[in-house]
Amino acid sequence: MNLAATGLGTAVASGTAAALVSLVTPAKARTLVSGIGTMLAGAAGVVAGAAALAGQTAHASLPWLLPLSGFSLDLDRMGGLFTAVTGGVAIAAGLYGIGYARNGLRARTVQAVQPLFVVAMLFVPAAASVGAFLVCWELMAVTSLVLLLAEHRLRPAVASAGRWYAVMTHLGFVTVLIGLLWFAALAGGDSFAALRAASPPPAAASAIFLLVLAGFGSKAGIVPLHAWLPRAHPEAPSHVSALMSAAMVNLGAYGVLRVGFDLLGGGPRWWWVVVLALGAGSAGYGILQAVMASDLKRLLGYSTTENLGLVFAGIGAAGLLASSGARVAAGLALAAALLHTVGHAAFKTLLFLAAGSVVHATGTGDLDALGGLRTRMPWTTGLFGLGALAASALPPGTAFVSEWLLLQALVHGLPAAGVVTAVAMPLTMAAVALTAGLAVATFVKAFGIGFLAKPRGAAAERAHESPASMLVGMGLAAVACVVPALFPTLVLPAIGAAAGFGDPAARDLLTVRLNGVAGTVSPLLITGGLLGGALFVVAAVRMLASNRARREARLWDCGGGPATARAEYTATSFAEPLQRVFDNVVRPETDVDVGHYDEARYLVRQVAYRREVPDRIERVLYRPVLAAIATWGRTGRRLATGSVHRYLGYGFSAVVFALILLAVTR
Repeated sequence: MNLAATGLGTAVASGTAAALVSLVTPAKARTLVSGIGTMLAGAAGVVAGAAALAGQTAHASLPWLLPLSGFSLDLDRMGGLFTAVTGGVAIAAGLYGIGYARNGLRARTVQAVQPLFVVAMLFVPAAASVGAFLVCWELMAVTSLVLLLAEHRLRPAVASAGRWYAVMTHLGFVTVLIGLLWFAALAGGDSFAALRAASPPPAAASAIFLLVLAGFGSKAGIVPLHAWLPRAHPEAPSHVSALMSAAMVNLGAYGVLRVGFDLLGGGPRWWWVVVLALGAGSAGYGILQAVMASDLKRLLGYSTTENLGLVFAGIGAAGLLASSGARVAAGLALAAALLHTVGHAAFKTLLFLAAGSVVHATGTGDLDALGGLRTRMPWTTGLFGLGALAASALPPGTAFVSEWLLLQALVHGLPAAGVVTAVAMPLTMAAVALTAGLAVATFVKAFGIGFLAKPRGAAAERAHESPASMLVGMGLAAVACVVPALFPTLVLPAIGAAAGFGDPAARDLLTVRLNGVAGTVSPLLITGGLLGGALFVVAAVRMLASNRARREARLWDCGGGPATARAEYTATSFAEPLQRVFDNVVRPETDVDVGHYDEARYLVRQVAYRREVPDRIERVLYRPVLAAIATWGRTGRRLATGSVHRYLGYGFSAVVFALILLAVTR
């Protein structure tokens, strides 16, 4: 048994053992057991994934485990990358959860399910048959739903978020189920080897691809199937949000890669134009909603839609360029998508854990009520700032490296043949550039409004630093952010190998060449230059200030007295200029409610002002469906009168209708 197989076996053993022991131990010990089991499963996943990336393969066949098809596993390089990423997120989240757990989070069910959720996610990329894949996928969905509902007794909004997530994730499962079972029926077997060898008719292959794309896109939170993300993350425990947003959503991208490239062999060009358009649209819409959001975890949820949109844009560009014959640029685009997956997992883990630290200390994630955390929570502030920098597409951020690589691929793909490619590449570049700019504004708002200046509420004034286990968990995620940001060449060879492409640096593809002008970047040199410049400015200011006599003076305040916390910029006011620019897209809703005294209608008692930026796609697409379902439910209640005679009439009518249908379609 090699290292990859040993890692997978250790993951399932440690996760299952932790789940069983958690059921019989007291609350405090239960949290510790579950956290350690989650960490061990994650560490084993990292070992298995790293071994697979190095070239080892893990294969297992258990024909007795599932009826009809059995249970087959086969971990290759592509699966190894997603396994390693999932394991890394689980290590940080498991350690963090030991100190974070309180109230409903210490329940037996919640603590037992947590390591099982990690094991299910580790086995999805290793599945080698349709049956094994669907079982692991459904186990992942069910366990994540249980964790999302952990605090349902404390807040009614948790139950609502759970319903949204359950409906969206299981509708997605149904489309994946139909697509893969149809594919297996055409292939004559459900093993991935049989699917690769099959040649389904083009129309059937396209229908299968669209079905699985809908299901995997729903799991990844791609627009317009993103509605569960901004609802689930504010209500889920923060380390669960990290597992879902930094690890689980990546498996949606994995599913598209596995089925589209591997099992279906690439397909026609229009498949990837659809993926590219979905990705670019999701990236732009997600970050636009994020910059408007004032709830910290809701903001991060929309940021996940943005980042998975960029990943899908890279996958779509890779498929489009491959179908156009530009194999080198296609490989580079795929490597960029996978590198962004790795970077997003690192900084989104850190950001969600830091946001959870804020909620743990203040009880709120509302940026308009925070502020002043810099002095009360210095470690959390520093770590959130590092995560915000990593998520911003500016050097030395982690996202900068992968987005730079994606732009390289798009630029290298411009000469590829075809009008579609010539139109799609510049439009995608514009979308990536717009997304990068809005991402900077989003995280400047989150960090500046949430952590700096004066506290805007009593909760922020009473804030305290988090326990050591939470800080160490965030620290591990911070280390994972720094490595791909400063030393991308350490991870690029493995990512290029997982993409089936090789090392982009060794192939001299990290240089942009446009009509004789060439350009390269070194994140380490840029970081060194920025740090050197900052130190120089600070030293110069201090030196100049030391040579002058200091005199304290009051700032000009227009005669209004010293500024209070109420006079500070809030998250809403920070986003207001951008809101005006994109007013036709986001269409904010305002409402002014004026109350009068009963004794004198001309005297105003109170004025209530409400401004909301709704999710327009959700309003347009989901509200009509929900209204139709509600109408159907009301109609059903009217039909259920309790009359036995009426029920017999329904049965008789149904039988007659079925007989007529059979006679007509015979």
